[in-house]
Amino acid sequence: LLLCCCCCFCFFIKHIASVRSSSFQMELQTSPFLLVFYVTSVICNSGPIADVVIDRYDIPRVCPREVETEDFIRYHFNGSFHVDGKKFDSSHDRGKAFISQVGLGRLITGMDRGLLGMCVNERRRITVPPHLAYGSIGTGGIIPPDAVLVYDVLLLDIWHPDDKVQIRTLSKPESCNRTTVASDFIRYHYNGTLLSGQAFDSSYSRNSTYDTYLGQGDLIKGMDEGLLGMCVGERRVIIVPPFLAYGESGHGTKVPPQATLVFEVLLADVFNPKDDLIVHVKEVPETCTRRTATGDYIRYHYNGTFQDGTAFDSSYQRNSTYNTYIGMGYVIQGMDKALHGLCMGEKRRIIIPPHMAYGENGVGKIIPGSAVLVFDIHVIDFHNPKDPVEIKITHKPQQCDLTSEADDLIQYRYNCSLMDGTLLYSSDQYDSPSTTTLGTNSVILGLEEGLSGMCVGERREVIIPPHWAHGENGAAGVPKSAVLFFELELVDLQKGVPQGYMFVWLGDGPDPLFPAMDLNGDKKVPLEEFSDFIMLQVKEGKGRLRPGVDTDSIIKDMFNNQDVNKDGKIVEEELKPASEEPQQASKDEL
Repeated sequence: LLLCCCCCFCFFIKHIASVRSSSFQMELQTSPFLLVFYVTSVICNSGPIADVVIDRYDIPRVCPREVETEDFIRYHFNGSFHVDGKKFDSSHDRGKAFISQVGLGRLITGMDRGLLGMCVNERRRITVPPHLAYGSIGTGGIIPPDAVLVYDVLLLDIWHPDDKVQIRTLSKPESCNRTTVASDFIRYHYNGTLLSGQAFDSSYSRNSTYDTYLGQGDLIKGMDEGLLGMCVGERRVIIVPPFLAYGESGHGTKVPPQATLVFEVLLADVFNPKDDLIVHVKEVPETCTRRTATGDYIRYHYNGTFQDGTAFDSSYQRNSTYNTYIGMGYVIQGMDKALHGLCMGEKRRIIIPPHMAYGENGVGKIIPGSAVLVFDIHVIDFHNPKDPVEIKITHKPQQCDLTSEADDLIQYRYNCSLMDGTLLYSSDQYDSPSTTTLGTNSVILGLEEGLSGMCVGERREVIIPPHWAHGENGAAGVPKSAVLFFELELVDLQKGVPQGYMFVWLGDGPDPLFPAMDLNGDKKVPLEEFSDFIMLQVKEGKGRLRPGVDTDSIIKDMFNNQDVNKDGKIVEEELKPASEEPQQASKDEL
């Protein structure tokens, strides 16, 4: 049926095949009826071709732009004779695409017409009759007279002298406090392709951002323009025409001459060399009696990120605060400056430009060169090496005749916390209050200070800097260089005796001593009688035994010291007068 219809429809098919309308060509691709007619025109072409014949045999699904008159194009082609299919020219063989302007007579008329309406990545076959090619003369001994030429074309690029940089935003962060301007230094990732989609470069493949100043001629003109006004975290596509890219020279082996470049960009960082530290206060405690100053020692937690939110370090992950002196050059310049004027418990976000951080070199593989650093910090505590113990009385009984001092045996309740409220220890964890004798170095110096001068029933809040507590090394459950917060209540107080003493008189003792000690008057004092005598002095408030020690043991030790001949009784001759050996008598004897 097709062969029979060939002669009938041949003239009609040649006419419709010469039409250059894109919409018609699309219909030709999608309509089976028209496609049959088109194929028929090729089969039954028994006479001379009157006009250009276009076969759009591979059309891309997306075609944002078609070739128009005065456009410049870059394309590959194979040229062959219609009569025998013999090839007479090929850009593929030369390894270089052909570049020309369309519709201004720089190409043979048939190609000027045949290339109109093409899309990038489209393939079409253009058949050109002699009168629209090289006519009855031919050219250069290559094209004979009256030759019908067939060009197989692949379009690679389109641009126009009036083209501008095209920008298409793909995504943008919800908040954008700052956009790029000329003279900023930026770090960005990109994928670079030609207009045909062929990749020529990618920062991702190098695992490193591209870092440069903006608007100072360090980039091709189109990128200098296309990167303006971006937010950190923004993604955009930037299409740069050749004359704003690498122009006629191209670039290396990857970017051919007169190539339109397409960059998909993600802005990772931006700062200006004139930038200063930026501090955002996020949370301040209700009471702040003191703020950090130069020379203070601070403990703080932090999360460190880049401007795009990528984390690079965190003290929380190590479960350990960062501890340092302020204003003494132990941390980067920006952080040293930012740590001034903080309250305990305060939270801040600190944005540090690279010239106040790690500069152009960065730190190994952790922090890239010229990176802006963002720290979210939480101050746990701080102190000065000269700080004393701070004592605040929160409750004091109306009667306070007796206060704690060195050598006293005391009972007390306590809660011990860090300055952020983290509870470390509590006497409530035990069955009874804690007991200690003041002045015996049984507790840390700061707690000894805090417990001194208290009345029974008195309550205090005591802040102890680390040099009065567990110092730089900390202790079990106590972090290094931690300031400690104690809530104290004195429960009981037993007045003590000086260190090294077992018993002291609270006034003048009996004189003479032995007759007072010899309760039954038999001139000898055994242990039982000696014990009764001592306990009577304690009961009547005339003397005091060392508190916190077993009474029987103390009395027995005192008796043994007086029983010189160890016969189990003390006689008057064994009592050494206090005047003879005052120091020994004060400590060991009566």
